[in-house]
Amino acid sequence: MRNKLIFILILSIVVISCNNSSEKKNDYTAATSLTNEKEHPGKKLLEINCNVCHSPTAGHDERIAPPMIAVKKHYLTAGISKEDFIKSIQDFMKNPNAQDSKMPGAVIRFGAMPKASYPESTITLIAEYLYEFDIEQPEWFEDHFQQGQESEYGKGNGMGKGKMKGVQQATRLDSNLSYKDIGMKYAMGTKAELGKSLMMSIQKKGIIEAVEFCNEKAYSITDSMALYYNATIKRVSDKPRNPKNAAKSKEKYYLKKFEKVISNNQEPQPIVEHLTDKVNFYYPITTNSMCLQCHGKSIDHNVYSTIKRLYPNDMAIGYTENEVRGMWSISFDKK
Repeated sequence: MRNKLIFILILSIVVISCNNSSEKKNDYTAATSLTNEKEHPGKKLLEINCNVCHSPTAGHDERIAPPMIAVKKHYLTAGISKEDFIKSIQDFMKNPNAQDSKMPGAVIRFGAMPKASYPESTITLIAEYLYEFDIEQPEWFEDHFQQGQESEYGKGNGMGKGKMKGVQQATRLDSNLSYKDIGMKYAMGTKAELGKSLMMSIQKKGIIEAVEFCNEKAYSITDSMALYYNATIKRVSDKPRNPKNAAKSKEKYYLKKFEKVISNNQEPQPIVEHLTDKVNFYYPITTNSMCLQCHGKSIDHNVYSTIKRLYPNDMAIGYTENEVRGMWSISFDKK
């Protein structure tokens, strides 16, 4: 009888142990499986590292690079496996050039992508996310693609449409937009012009040329866009490289608000102030891997020497990815 009781006790312990082991395994599986695109780490990495140039919201004529949906469509060929899809993107990112690009039309319009030092693990997660999930795309893209006019993003030689067509056009197009959308258009349009010129400088002469470009050309391009939009457009920071970009008291307050939002992994929303006859618009400028080559914690010696020569009182270093680097501060007339 005593032996029987001992046997039953041992059996019970074994059964309980097996159940606990099974439960732990199930818990681990549930914790590591990704049920939707919001849980995939590639989504956030794409937003931080890719959307600054490949924005899904920028207008057709205000772009500095094709949208990521266009990249996906040209790399996701019929029957390609996830492994081969990831490898093809990895291979291109190791040495981006016009000859190996699957989007020669985009190269003609925007130029070849400058090489950037992204960790291989980052590219893998972004490519995996692109392969497995639907991604955000511009409102105009689907019709544009279906109509066979995707040449500037794919096989043809489209050059894209000219943008600077006069202040009257900008005013007419703005009449149907909300003040928030107008501010975003002015910010993203100016960003596109600055980004396009900056990319060309990097492609020709590298990062040092980009530092000199910012010193010599950034203000004139911003002023030209302000004239085009009939607005006051500034980029401000609480840690400016150029003292002219130093944020004022109210701007510093808004920068802190944006920093809190970004640090909580939330999507920043524009701040819009309504005055008697003016609108003030504020929106953050965040860092990605490309920015860190001039604003990060580890900067090439020659690049850093150039920065200190051009900006002796520079404060704009020591950033990591997805931090608030500065802010768009834009003012324009009410309709």
